[in-house]
Amino acid sequence: MFEQFDSNRSRFASVGVVSSLPGELIDCVWINIDLNLKGVLPLTNILTVDVVNNNGRVTMHFTQENSDVEMAIDLPFSYSSSFPSQLFVYDDGTRETILLPSEIRR
Repeated sequence: MFEQFDSNRSRFASVGVVSSLPGELIDCVWINIDLNLKGVLPLTNILTVDVVNNNGRVTMHFTQENSDVEMAIDLPFSYSSSFPSQLFVYDDGTRETILLPSEIRR
């Protein structure tokens, strides 16, 4: 068994994420997983991140399936309606990737 979201693994963002979200916000996903989620709650291999307009600033709302625990983190970045409203962060045990919902194979 491996530890979910190990910061020593390779980390990526899909082309869709990179083209629709500023690099600073992509970095904030990884930073918040490392500093605010890991060690605070048990993590599954898929996290959902809602990108929320909080009075013109970005709030990232982290959730995961089969858990009642949620965490919202306010960020000092301006919100844009062009941002995706939701992201998925996936850890396959080798690499970790941020994806748009439309990029998930079902």
